This record gives sequence, structure tokens and C-alpha cells, in this order.
Amino acid sequence: MVRIAIVILNWNGKKLLEEFLPFVTKYSPEAKIYVADNASTDDSVAFLKSHYPTIAIIQNKTNYGYAGGYNKALEYVDEDIYVLLNSDVEVTKNWLTPVIATFKQDEETAIIQPKILDYYKRNHFEYAGAAGGFIDKYGYPFCRGRIFNTIEEDSNQYGDTEIFWASGACLFIRKDVFWELGGFDEDFFAHQEEIDLCWRAFNANYTIRVCTNSVIYHVGGATLKNTSPRKTFLNFRNSLWMLVKNVPSNKLFTVLLMRLIIDGVAGMHFALKGQFSHFWAVLKAHFYFYLKMPYFLKKRTSKQRSDYYKNRSIVVRYFILNGKKYIDNFNNSL
Repeated sequence: MVRIAIVILNWNGKKLLEEFLPFVTKYSPEAKIYVADNASTDDSVAFLKSHYPTIAIIQNKTNYGYAGGYNKALEYVDEDIYVLLNSDVEVTKNWLTPVIATFKQDEETAIIQPKILDYYKRNHFEYAGAAGGFIDKYGYPFCRGRIFNTIEEDSNQYGDTEIFWASGACLFIRKDVFWELGGFDEDFFAHQEEIDLCWRAFNANYTIRVCTNSVIYHVGGATLKNTSPRKTFLNFRNSLWMLVKNVPSNKLFTVLLMRLIIDGVAGMHFALKGQFSHFWAVLKAHFYFYLKMPYFLKKRTSKQRSDYYKNRSIVVRYFILNGKKYIDNFNNSL
């Protein structure tokens, strides 16, 4: 029997726990539920103890962010499959069933995500993961159902398949694989650490999949707003660090050179729109990247696969060739 642990990372999220925990407890009878608290200063823990005495609470000593928070908490979780679930997610009836079946059928499948729909616009995909993630040659992520800010309506056009990365909003991973890979990279703090983890799993020849018969609804941006310059900084910086760790040596220089150019264009775009806080966030991200590059070069694994990208440049496809949907961008011809 496969043992399942749902682990919800919380930081000052009492309102989210009040709203979404009832769905988790109702629709997850197969799993043991944990809340990992990142040193909240609201009364989240008191609320849990009072209203959900059967939920296991893991109290981290400080706010370690997403990456460190989960690493610290999962040391205390013994189940075979970890379900890392955001606190702003509404799960649905039987959401665990197809995922558990997939793990049982395929031992090489190490990581799975469900189909992620928008909590507010429920017939559309949600930004953070949609129907499974991929990456282009230069490290820009995109999803089936979401390319940059274009989000598709869900008409069951995407079925189960192998993907490159699974969303951290709801990520299923085998316990043994998580620790074999060393867990999340805590230097990332938050944002794109799940893509880095999946990339390392890909380099180790594990399979990552999406189960579209498992459906969740994600609010998104509940902890760090989508328009936040802090989020812009973390996304640009962490993406660059991820490239240094995972791109094959013979491609790394050209990939980083192109990223420098493309990120420069993105920064100028922010400046021309008067979004100077985001412009400075891009500059700051590159400064931190160069400062820490030697350190991250030492984190490279023994093997980097060259077939990591689904599309050579999703930026060109989207902004120049009008490839607004995944179906327009699926091949390697560019």
C-alpha cells in the first residue's frame, strides 16, 4: 500500500487555511495531512490545534521560504509519497486516485502534477502550472494552457503526458527521489525551485507526468503578488542560477549570453512602461547571479542532458511569431 502525505506550507495564512483545509480533509481520506508552519506570527497554529486536532503540525523555527521550509519539514514526514500543496488550493473529489494509480503503474514516474485550473475563472487554466510545464533552451518556462500571460480556456484539449516540470502549487514526488536529489535548493528561497528540482530529476532519467483526471483550483499569488518586483527579482535570478546548475557544459556559454540579451530587452521593456521597480529588479537579479555564479557552478550534477528543451525560444515564438498557445509552440524547429 502506498502511503500518502499531504504537506501544506503555511506562513501567516490562517484565512487560507480556514477557506481551503475543509476541501483537503473532505476529499483526501487516503492521505495523512500535515501543515508545516514557517514561523507564522498570526494565530495559524492556534487555529489548527483548535479546529483540526488530527492534522499534524510541523513548526519551523523561522521563515525558510518555500524551498527551505519544505526541506526542513519533510525531514519529519515518513510517508512514501509527498504531496506538496499550496495553502490557496481547492482540491476536488477523487483528486488523489489517478495520481496514486500512476505511481503504482510506473515505477520510473517520480513526480506528478494534477491539472491546475483558476479558482476565480474556473473554466480556464491557472498560471502556475496549468496542464504541465516545459522550458525553452534559454530557461524560460511555459505550460500547456499558459504561455507567458496568455491563459487558455480548458476544453479538455490536454491529456496525460510526460512533462518537464511540475508546479510547486501541487507537486507529488516519491520520498526516496526527493532525498536522492537533495531536496529543494534552499538558495532559491522561493520561485522556480520546483523547476530546478524537476530538472535534476530529468537529468537523473526520472519521468515527470501530469494527470489531467486529477483537478485542483488554485488562487495563485496569495503569498507574493504576481505584480511584485520581489517576484520579478526571484524569477529572473533563480532562472539564471538554474541554468548554471543544469545546462550541459557545451551549451552553457551561448545559453547565458542569449539570456543576457533577452533579459536586457525585458528590462528595457519594463523601463519604457514606467515600471522602474521591475527594471531594477532585473538588474539586481543579474548582479546577484554574477556574484554567485562560481558557487552555483560547484552545484552542477555529474550529468546534464542536452534534450531538456521543448522549444528553442518561446520568447521568439510568442512575441514575434504570434505563438500564443502551447499547440503553436510544441516542436523544436526554431
